[in-house]
Order: sequence, then C-alpha cells, then structure tokens
Amino acid sequence: MSDAQLRELGMKVTVPRLKILTILESGQQRHWTAEAIYDQLRAQQSLVGLATVYRVLTQFEAAGLVTRHYFEGQTAVFELNEAEHHDHIVCIKCGKVTEFVDDVIEDRQIVIAE
Repeated sequence: MSDAQLRELGMKVTVPRLKILTILESGQQRHWTAEAIYDQLRAQQSLVGLATVYRVLTQFEAAGLVTRHYFEGQTAVFELNEAEHHDHIVCIKCGKVTEFVDDVIEDRQIVIAE
C-alpha cells in the first residue's frame, strides 16, 4: 500500500503506520498478533511501542485495512483485508489456522439467512 492510499483513507502517513503495514504485507505470516508485530519492530530496532502497535491496528481496522479475529478465545489476530472472502478453520489440538473458501458453505449461509 502506498502513502497516497493511506491518505485516501484519511490517515496521516507516519513511520509507525508504514512499518506496521510493511510487516503485515511481508508475507511472513498471514495472521499477526499485536505482540508479534511488536517483536518484529524490536528486531528491526524500531522505537515503536506496543501501545502504538495496538492503536495503529485499531485505526487500520476502522479504515478497513485489516480484519481482527479471535480464534478459539485466543488473543486477537489481525490479517490484511484483501477483499477476498474466506473462512478459517482452527485445529483444536495445535491451534493451526487454515484459510479456505467453500461455495457450498457460502450458498447454505445465503439460504439460511433468507
């Protein structure tokens, strides 16, 4: 995401926002906790604090850049909102999260909602 796109969303372009966005876009993982992002920033010797990470993630969520999930009552995780609908399945033994798309499930949800 570019500086201009952040501005279009009504956000100031700041170093913490850019660094956090870079981490989310890095592809290292899909679902990030605020603490994992903070750990990445510390590894980069960045002076961005944990409170700032939470604040920026909340702002990103309000702007529609990220989606917040709570898997099995765990800590919130954030993923980039890439406008591609998908569901998640969580292994109850190891906690691994797998993303999937299933047209049958989507069709059933529409029928049930109607």
